[in-house]
Amino acid sequence: MGSEIARLLSARGANLILVARTAKNLETALAHAKSHAKNPTTQRFTYIAADVTSEAENARILKEATAWNNGRMPEIVWCIAGSSVPGLFIETSTETLRRQMELNYFASAYMAHKTLQAWFYPEVPYKPQEKASAPEPPRKFIMTSSALAFMNIAGYSAYSPAKAAIRSLADGLRSEVQLYNAARRSKTGTTGATPAPFDVDIHVVFPGSILSPGFENENKTKHPVSFELESSDPKQTELEAATAAIKGLEGGDFMTPTNWLVHLMRWGSISGSQRNNVVLDTIGAWIATIVWLIMVPDLNGKVWGWGKKNGMPVFRPNAQ
Repeated sequence: MGSEIARLLSARGANLILVARTAKNLETALAHAKSHAKNPTTQRFTYIAADVTSEAENARILKEATAWNNGRMPEIVWCIAGSSVPGLFIETSTETLRRQMELNYFASAYMAHKTLQAWFYPEVPYKPQEKASAPEPPRKFIMTSSALAFMNIAGYSAYSPAKAAIRSLADGLRSEVQLYNAARRSKTGTTGATPAPFDVDIHVVFPGSILSPGFENENKTKHPVSFELESSDPKQTELEAATAAIKGLEGGDFMTPTNWLVHLMRWGSISGSQRNNVVLDTIGAWIATIVWLIMVPDLNGKVWGWGKKNGMPVFRPNAQ
């Protein structure tokens, strides 16, 4: 999905810095994005090879990105990296449990920490604006969670908790940035720090099943009961998921599901999260409450039925 998001942003005229662990993959993704550039002669593209699970590497990414961007922090930072290693929980090694949390939660948490510090408290303080010709656009920090953040199912207990943590982090950060956004409008500040000349918005995207090499790799370790539970789920191509994500973000949504099922799952567990649309989300929550009365027993029945039919799974300690 990340490569297709880069393509779509390139087609909208964005300058892009792509980040991943492997330079070869980055070169392919960068060429793909460049081929769809809106303004090929003026748009700029580069990549940074880094391990995003490292706090120090996240600091390096932002330092190099700012230097490449003529000393200015990027206006949009989007954390997309992630992968799932499905399998039964008691068969999953504790090392895999740790790595799943590092990639699917801490990578985004580290980047959020460094990015928000750089936006709100830059090394070179902002100069008070007198009469700017145009207001600075809001900065956008975007995280990528998963449909499984709303409801975990058998076979994903190593992965889903990390994505649920991303959802919770997004809720918390969306609330916290209001402190700084409000300070920009204050005439009686007492801290001595100059507020950033822009607002910061937090967004989070929730993809469902995406037909990709990553999805094929997940299927190698997936337990048969997980296949059964997912059999009727809608599947999207990488481009379809990327298009839905950007559409929601362009509409200003705080939470962006990429397909109808994830919309339903969000409505069913929206709780105190920021609403995208008060009326639609309220009606959707009522509908979801009724739908879950049918779906939850159905999912439970499939897991129960698999165990009753097939008996105890063969125990494979540390299979993943």
